[in-house]
Amino acid sequence: MKKVLSPVFITFMLLFLYAPILILAFYSFTDASQIGSFQDFSFHNYVTLFTTEELREMIVNTLVLALGSALLATILGTLGAIGSFYSKSKISKLYSSVNQIPVINADVVTGFSACILIAVVFGISKDTYIPLIIGHTILSAPFVYLSVVPKLKQMDSSLYEAALDLGATPAKALFKVILPQITSGIVSGFMLAVTLSLDDYFIATYTKPATFDTISTYVVNATRGSHTEIKTALWALSTVIFVVVLLVVLGMNIYSLKQNSNQKRQEGKA
Repeated sequence: MKKVLSPVFITFMLLFLYAPILILAFYSFTDASQIGSFQDFSFHNYVTLFTTEELREMIVNTLVLALGSALLATILGTLGAIGSFYSKSKISKLYSSVNQIPVINADVVTGFSACILIAVVFGISKDTYIPLIIGHTILSAPFVYLSVVPKLKQMDSSLYEAALDLGATPAKALFKVILPQITSGIVSGFMLAVTLSLDDYFIATYTKPATFDTISTYVVNATRGSHTEIKTALWALSTVIFVVVLLVVLGMNIYSLKQNSNQKRQEGKA
């Protein structure tokens, strides 16, 4: 029974998760104005997506914000993880506990708090984009920390001290010994930070300038309007995002498999 029910259950769960996305992708290639009815297949939604200045600007804004905040979050999260790993046990546990708060905390609380702190306490205007960048960095950095720490724990902690004993400076030991050992964790953290920024709505809403829109804020505002052409173009955007994410995940898995295969070959030769 287990052999029969397990594949059935997994198939059902995958259909439950991916069926809405596949339906949306299907209708993005039609001339339908709403889900459930169409007359013919068409690339009109994709043409609208890439030829409408407003939509192109929104996509570029989202990508620039995601990559910029993810880079800052990756630097801060990686340095925090390394600092915590080489700290005393009590301090390391304190850092880990404090890092859990933004992860568990609701995004709406983080966004509202960042808005008050940056705009009200420090007096920085939202028109400078600084609150928006800081808010997304605050959102992503703890997740980078969580991605890097396991790789540090897998690493031999004595490698750093050995590099120092052999004459390397602390900075050289960091870049030549530690970072190469945790590269996969850093890359995973960066990709997760990009995903979190792309997906965020609440923090962007509270901290963005009035004339700036990300995909999340734009989609929410567009669904409240009555412009059907823009709404259906967002179906195409959702499909593009899904395909890009799928390709990235497949690429990372293939790269990981190749690395494991090469490592096994080297161990076999040794």
